[in-house]
Amino acid sequence: MRRKDRLITDMETDSILEKGEYGILSTVSSNNDPYCVPLNYCLINECIYFHCAVEGKKINNINNNHKVSFCVVGRTEVLPDKFGTNYESCIVQGLASESLGEEKQLALEGLIHKYSKNFVSEGLKYIEKLKDKTRVFKISIESISGKAKK
Repeated sequence: MRRKDRLITDMETDSILEKGEYGILSTVSSNNDPYCVPLNYCLINECIYFHCAVEGKKINNINNNHKVSFCVVGRTEVLPDKFGTNYESCIVQGLASESLGEEKQLALEGLIHKYSKNFVSEGLKYIEKLKDKTRVFKISIESISGKAKK
């Protein structure tokens, strides 16, 4: 990291990743074209989980190259009079793989608990109804770094 004064602690980085509303998944195609997409996610046992359709560009890219990057931006505050921004963010490097069976169910429930915690019962029914129409992927974190300007 170029700006060592912006480096944050592991605890702060974990907090950004845990509390983040969404993240940006970056992949590379077989033609080496970069692709990034915002998505919902949850963190379980130090792995990032996300769901998606049964086919598509991100799945093709992951099948081509399992190495991915995942970025989460936490709180931000634009400071117009200072021509700057206060911010916090983290970037994960990891390997993506599909989650099946119990792991897939655990991840889908994790997403319900994160985004619809007041509707868990309804969410479990929703999962049961649509789980065959979705795929779940896990990012095994290889490295993570965070920075902030406060």
